[in-house]
Amino acid sequence: MRPLTPAQEQRLKALRYLSELLDSAFVVPGTTYRIGLDPIIGLVPVIGDLASPLFTIGVLWQGRDLGIPKVVQLRMIFNAAIDALIGAIPVAGDLFDFAWKSSQMNLALLERHAYEEHRARAGDWLFVVAMILLVVLIAAVPFIVAAWLIATVGRLIR
Repeated sequence: MRPLTPAQEQRLKALRYLSELLDSAFVVPGTTYRIGLDPIIGLVPVIGDLASPLFTIGVLWQGRDLGIPKVVQLRMIFNAAIDALIGAIPVAGDLFDFAWKSSQMNLALLERHAYEEHRARAGDWLFVVAMILLVVLIAAVPFIVAAWLIATVGRLIR
């Protein structure tokens, strides 16, 4: 078990508190489902979408301090990016925020590696590779659509 400094322990404690506040502070009445302030704050245009990314910066900073594997840090970034991108879609994004709890996911990744020097798991690599492929695919879509349009227009002109 890796010993953490008192300052590192204090920052982890603060991040745990913020994660719970953002993702699971309240029980939905009549259920066992928990929500946090993130989806509620997310209803406020522009400002509401900053809570999760700011938390992620704190988790990444702590991860850097603890020497968390870079691929795990990249996975944290992708978790936050998914939250931010889908969360930015009006209505659907707000509903998504109730289910996608990136703050808790990222804190769990941080804590898994904080106390013991774990190597990145195959699942971490798989997730990161899948996200990179998805980003490449999304980046390629405009070019594919443009090529299709040019080909279609070319056939119509002939």
